[in-house]
Amino acid sequence: MSGSGRTDSGIEVDTVYGPDNPGEFPFTRGVHGSMYRGRVWTMRQYAGFGTAEETNERFRYLLDRGQTGLSVAFDLPTQMGYDSDAPMASGEVGRVGVAIDSLDDMRRLFAEIPLGEVSTSMTINSTAAILLALYVALGDETGVPRGTLSGTVQNDVLKEYIARGTYIYPVDHSLRLVTDVMGFCAREVPRWNTVSISGYHIREAGSTAPQEIAFTFANGLEYVERARAAGLDLESFAPRLSFFFAAHNDLFEEVAKFRAARRLWASLLRDRYDASDRSCKLRFHTQTGGSTLTAQQPLNNVVRVAVQALAATMGGTQSLHTNGYDEALALPTEESAKLALRTQQILAAESGVTNTADPLGGSYYVEALTDEVERQAGEYLERIAELGGASKALDYMQEEIHQAAYRFQMEIESGERAVVGVNTHVDEEAAPRMGQPDYSALEQGQVERLRQARGARDVGRVGAELNAIRTLARSEDNLVSAMIEAVKVGVTLGEISDALREEWGTYDGA
Repeated sequence: MSGSGRTDSGIEVDTVYGPDNPGEFPFTRGVHGSMYRGRVWTMRQYAGFGTAEETNERFRYLLDRGQTGLSVAFDLPTQMGYDSDAPMASGEVGRVGVAIDSLDDMRRLFAEIPLGEVSTSMTINSTAAILLALYVALGDETGVPRGTLSGTVQNDVLKEYIARGTYIYPVDHSLRLVTDVMGFCAREVPRWNTVSISGYHIREAGSTAPQEIAFTFANGLEYVERARAAGLDLESFAPRLSFFFAAHNDLFEEVAKFRAARRLWASLLRDRYDASDRSCKLRFHTQTGGSTLTAQQPLNNVVRVAVQALAATMGGTQSLHTNGYDEALALPTEESAKLALRTQQILAAESGVTNTADPLGGSYYVEALTDEVERQAGEYLERIAELGGASKALDYMQEEIHQAAYRFQMEIESGERAVVGVNTHVDEEAAPRMGQPDYSALEQGQVERLRQARGARDVGRVGAELNAIRTLARSEDNLVSAMIEAVKVGVTLGEISDALREEWGTYDGA
């Protein structure tokens, strides 16, 4: 489905136009010379539906219809390090993603899916090391060599303190887990992207486009510094850093944002660390903007998603998730998920965006926007550096996002900013009601499965593995291998998280 090299009328199209080529530092125009003429972006639809079986069914449904990568959404207890039977999990099991407590759940999640042949992205942060351990353990169990496993754990815990809130431990201990994952994968899972540094949630919380890339890169630089302080060579991990951005409705600003981001990250890595071209390349996944979807007139969201996907592809994304039009109302239906995937496939096969690299490069408007987004982002980065880096500037970034979100909302309420179906071209009928799963029954079933899995364990081995994790937590040694051994004997995600809570405490916002 790569570019054909000609228009619908048969006019020949060059791989690139203009004096500057993609694939060359600072990569403003793309990270590969031929971009989508060589290989189209990965179509990675995000899914997580209560139970592992339901999510597995959706994965296989999407794979059968042409999806080329898996992306897993986890429920809040899993994100926060609680098993499904924990008091804190009550009422939240399976509500915003799949509940994963143990290796048994991972077996059901990836049943009949060959781990050595698919790329799996997991949107998980505070418990990223544990989910990676579960995935590697499943690969070991099914005979998949670690060197062939490919995918991503988001593992970007700093943005949790800034924009989302699913943190567990104090900042320094959380950052230790990030670098443990980076070190383990550099040695044992070389095709794995060890951190997906996420501007998406920063943008969804209300930031501007320049803030999105500035705060994301501030976090990225913090991870680089922590990894180097832990003894990792930059060239051993920097090429596996990946990024995750939002695509919102302003088509040209979003294209400019992606172009500016590539140039700015490359310059930061070259100027600060004399990094190689391979390490300077900004590779990123994009998701269309969930916060831009409206419950009013939800079919309008089909158009919004298409515009945002067009921005991402003309901006040179390496992979893309397109939201279902009904996500402002409920979990997406099979129909809306398929339409979201078809949106990407139509862009790739019919729109012409794959025919030439950086099709808006050279536009007076887009080039000016690219320069301005980069300039504003650079000013934010200078201020964060003055404050001592991302881990010391959390309050500053939070306040900047809050102010931007407030201004945006006031513009909608005053009518200065038009949102079709909300404050202009409004219909009187109420938004449709969407069906919801029976979450109480789902939770009861998950808790029962967990009880059965616990009952089948060797209690002595479980205790020994948890003690090994506690001992390592008091040292500076890498925790990931110990987590893999623990989950293999049935230790749960919540039990590992609780062991680390006992050793490290929790973040109190101070």
